[in-house]
Amino acid sequence: MIPRYSRPDMVAIWSPETKFRIWYEIEAHACDAMADLGVIPRENAQAVWKAKDVEFDVARIDEIEAVTKHDVIAFLTHLAEHVGSEEARFVHQGMTSSDVLDTCLNVQLTRAADLLIADLEGLLAALKRRAMEHKNTVRIGRSHGIHAEPTTMGLTFARFYAEMDRNLSRMRDARAEIATGAISGAVGTFANIDPRVEEHVCDQLGLVPEPISTQVIPRDRHAAFFATLGVIASSIENIAIEIRHMQRTEVLEGAEFFSMGQKGSSAMPHKKNPVLTENLTGLARMVRAAVIPAMENVALWHERDISHSSVERMIGPDATITLDFALARLTGVIDKMLIFPENMIENMNKFPGLVMSQRVLLALTQAGVSREDAYAMVQRNALKVWEHRTDFKEELLADPDVTAALNPDEIEEKFDLGYHTKHVDTIFARVFGED
Repeated sequence: MIPRYSRPDMVAIWSPETKFRIWYEIEAHACDAMADLGVIPRENAQAVWKAKDVEFDVARIDEIEAVTKHDVIAFLTHLAEHVGSEEARFVHQGMTSSDVLDTCLNVQLTRAADLLIADLEGLLAALKRRAMEHKNTVRIGRSHGIHAEPTTMGLTFARFYAEMDRNLSRMRDARAEIATGAISGAVGTFANIDPRVEEHVCDQLGLVPEPISTQVIPRDRHAAFFATLGVIASSIENIAIEIRHMQRTEVLEGAEFFSMGQKGSSAMPHKKNPVLTENLTGLARMVRAAVIPAMENVALWHERDISHSSVERMIGPDATITLDFALARLTGVIDKMLIFPENMIENMNKFPGLVMSQRVLLALTQAGVSREDAYAMVQRNALKVWEHRTDFKEELLADPDVTAALNPDEIEEKFDLGYHTKHVDTIFARVFGED
């Protein structure tokens, strides 16, 4: 992933230095377990730990791999250069490369998940704060992009909070599912290594043993992990698109913060473009692009092939780094987002009273008018407002069919804005709890 869309903590998880450090810990812990079982001499296991403070030379490992054409063998050769070839002769005893590669990948994914969980918690805090701030800030709800009925800005933030709270649960579940390790040897039968070695290594690395591996950890786990990242990315885009629509000049109910010295356009100095949320829409596409390859990795030949390997070397870093950046960016957008309540009321009144049409329809049916006739009565007056920008209430009061069923006070009562916000507290209690 390019530096422009990267944050250092997530990038560090995927660095070669981190990867080789995890490989080393897998091998060293495996040696400890084998020494405990009497499979290898204790002094050999202890010798491996001489490299615990070594900064593994990535360039040297790459140099060896250029000859061996095998990354794990290149690493083991380099490790022996530090430990000593005689002392390191029991390293990787009974193991296969996938034991190291797959266990390492899952360590990296669990660490990435921890950062993403923290990101989601930060975003939730920002969404909750803005929801509480604008709990009763009335704005028009829209369906098909058209004015529907009144809602509040607080409810908009609250529904995004609820969506991201579900994503937090999904991310925690995905972390739990991916946190497995395998030290089971070729084709996963433990023929040349004791299952207790796997148990020890996993315990030391914060994983649980994979119940049954082949020569690889089953890739349905990884598919579920990346699918979760894709869902979270889609939720980011959902919020981003709402903000982009709110910032449109003819709407302007909300906007990204525009900092001092910021420029919106190289050609038009007046422009304030929603560049951050547009960027989030693009980043969401890139995270979702990892989902289908992860799904396709599930189907491998027999006990293993490596068709998944090149895919994961790319989507592991790219998807997690991108999503980490996107969540942090969205949190910043929400935290500093500008809200314009006056514009919300002005927009709602562009077609005066029209958004109360359903209340009038229901009142007519309750007064004894058939639904078909009531709909026709309301619609014909609503269309006058659409066409001539007249006042809906005044049109209703001038319609003898309407006034035959509803008196003026009953019509007037149907234009009470508070009617539409009377259950906001109930919804907030469902989303945020009674407190």
